[in-house]
This record gives sequence, structure tokens and C-alpha cells, in this order.
Amino acid sequence: MFVLTVDQRGSRRTGDLVDDLLSWLLERGGSYLRPFERTAGDEVQGVVADSTEVVTLVLGLVRRESWSVGVGVGGVREPLPASTRAGAGTAFTNAREAVTRAKARPTGLAVEGQRPGEARHAQTVLDLLAAVVRRRSELGWEAVDLAAGGLTQLEIAGRLHVSKQAVSQRLQAADWHVEPAARALASHLLSVADGRLAPS
Repeated sequence: MFVLTVDQRGSRRTGDLVDDLLSWLLERGGSYLRPFERTAGDEVQGVVADSTEVVTLVLGLVRRESWSVGVGVGGVREPLPASTRAGAGTAFTNAREAVTRAKARPTGLAVEGQRPGEARHAQTVLDLLAAVVRRRSELGWEAVDLAAGGLTQLEIAGRLHVSKQAVSQRLQAADWHVEPAARALASHLLSVADGRLAPS
């Protein structure tokens, strides 16, 4: 199981952004075992079962820029309480350690798990994806968001009123060609770190 602890960076400078973050998390309609909620100050926490969802969440949070993200991998005390704040177990402890470490890391994210080696491998791939996400331009995001939604380059060109060649150039500059496979690898490594899959 996965617990994400997310802490706002620079809240004294930008003000409290937790309510905006919780609204985004609710609107995106993710599959959460327990919904994200404010735990203390400018921090939120949620429980997620699916590793693919974890990757999507982490990269979405990186894109929003203002957050340190800790991913805790491991067991939880069951049955899970209705409130995320009341949860306990290894995944919660690991998430706390991860977000503390994330605050000092260039990518602002960290992964902690009962299998430290596998957790660090997952973190490495997420770091690389975070670097791609952070340098992507607005024009790149326009094309990537449509491509991620399943549109072909021709359909994207029509939607954006540009040539297919321009779409191809935007996607290439945005490194979209490496993202789907890297996301799948990160998801796989998180599942290995969680003990669901054997190391390959």
C-alpha cells in the first residue's frame, strides 16, 4: 500500500495553498483508498492502493511546483480508519520519513519502503520524470495533455490549429516519447518495493 504525505514549500511567501490542492485532488477523481485531507498546517496525506495512480499523482504534484512529496511504501494497520489522519502502520511512517527527506532534495520528492533498494530505484525513475516535467513549456504541455488523452498527432494539430509537424516538434521537445515507458517502469518498481511483484 502507498501513503503520500505532501507538504507545501514556501507557504510564508505564497500563502496557504492546501485548499486549492485538495480541490484539485478531488476534481481529478483519483482512486484513493482514503481521500487526501489536511493533517497539520500546510500538509496533506492520502492512501492509495495502485502504483500507477501514485506515479500520476507524484508527477501532477511536481507540475504544480509548490509541494514536497513523500511516498511511503508498506503495510498499514487494518481496518483502515475513515480518516486518513487516524491511519497507522509502516507506510505512514515511511511517508513521514520520505517527505522530510524530499524537502532537501532537488526534485522535491522521495520514496521510502521496507525494501530500500527497490524504493530508491523507483525514486530514481521518478526523479528523471520530474526533471522532464519541470522543464516542459506551456506549448509542450498543450500537446502532451492531448496526447495523454489519446489523441493522435493529426487530431492534436486540428485541436491546436497548428501543423502536424509542429505537434511532432512540441512533443519531441517535451520528451513525450520517453514518458509512457518511464511511467510504467516507475509503477513497476513501486509494486516491487511494495512486495506485490518479484524483482525482474
